[in-house]
Amino acid sequence: MEYSCQTYELKCNECGRHFGNRPLSGCPECLAPLEIHYDLEAIRREGRFTRQTIAAGPHDIWRYAALLPIPEGFEPDLPVGFTPLVRAKQLGRRIGATNLYIKNDSVCFPTLSFKDRVVSVALANARKFGFTTVGCSSTGNLANSVAAQAARLGLQATILVPADLEPAKILNTLIYGARLIRIDGNYDHVNRLCTLIADEYSYGFVNVNLRPYYAEGSKTQGYEIAEQLGWRLPDNVVCPMAGGSLIRKLKKAFAELVELGLVEAKPVKFFGAQAMGCSPIARSVREGSDDIIPQRPNTIARSLAIGNPADGPAASRMIQASGGWAEDVSDIELVAGIQELAETEGIFTETAGGVTTAVAARLYQQGRIGRDQTTVVCITGNGLKTTDAIADRYVLNRAVRPRLADFADYLAELDGALEPALVAAD
Repeated sequence: MEYSCQTYELKCNECGRHFGNRPLSGCPECLAPLEIHYDLEAIRREGRFTRQTIAAGPHDIWRYAALLPIPEGFEPDLPVGFTPLVRAKQLGRRIGATNLYIKNDSVCFPTLSFKDRVVSVALANARKFGFTTVGCSSTGNLANSVAAQAARLGLQATILVPADLEPAKILNTLIYGARLIRIDGNYDHVNRLCTLIADEYSYGFVNVNLRPYYAEGSKTQGYEIAEQLGWRLPDNVVCPMAGGSLIRKLKKAFAELVELGLVEAKPVKFFGAQAMGCSPIARSVREGSDDIIPQRPNTIARSLAIGNPADGPAASRMIQASGGWAEDVSDIELVAGIQELAETEGIFTETAGGVTTAVAARLYQQGRIGRDQTTVVCITGNGLKTTDAIADRYVLNRAVRPRLADFADYLAELDGALEPALVAAD
């Protein structure tokens, strides 16, 4: 069944064919990915997306509903998004940046990752398309979000993940009552299987047959960045890359804001971050190509471990066209990035955030980002989900008796010298 809407529809970027609105991710004619296209002129003429209408909306992603593919009659009630944009002064001092910001989706509601944005838009359409069972192929965060939001909407959830997924992410999926199936393979194997299942079982997989709607949810992070900067665009954005969709949708969000007159046009450079154990897009950018050579993932950053990214070629082209760059870092470096962000800004991020933080530091060292430029680093998930990556770095020391003298002795062990004030007091 197809649901019409006057301001958006599916369109093939390659051959230009239109497909209305339905659960379809690829063009049947040329096999290219489909994307949502909007009648921006109608939206502008009707005054549906202005600074004033946005300010009058709720403090979540639904304040941007006029530029999201939301079915007619849908009444959102889940307060997703509108996460903090934090001025990162301490981290900036450490890496040589004076105007650095963290877009902190590690506190996104309800499951502590930016995937809550994309899932909320996808499931709004799943209900309209008549699906009673929804699901996804996932490296963790998406599984959590689909399970939680499906439970809230009264939908059944069937979720497929690689067998080696972090235990915390598995638990954070099972708790919502989802049916979770572990697959003996990597994410790319899981995703291919989900494509077959979606057709055979008529499931609404958010990142398969609902992917065009799902991907549009990422734009809300870009809208928020511009609004939180006082309706200005940054000079640079550093973003983690798995499938390559998020970084592309940030650019699309900025372009729509410019076209509708909410921000002044300016060049924005986009920088992609990947782990060395799975960095097909970064490799493509460094080679000045848009060819994606699939890789077999081998990294603890499992949320980024997509060896054959669906949006890889388009993401590589976009990054290069913006004047940006892409880098990858080792597992050791990404763990250091997790620690650095926590120690400087009090933000505990997962492995993907460690990748992004470490890549941002390298970009400053390379001189690819100017120290005084306005730069936003996108942190997309919470560290409580990947504690196994850092657990061996922290060991509990002996317990101290509740005595001031014992406390002073313990400080001496830690610091190598007693505090004079404590000595006097004792």
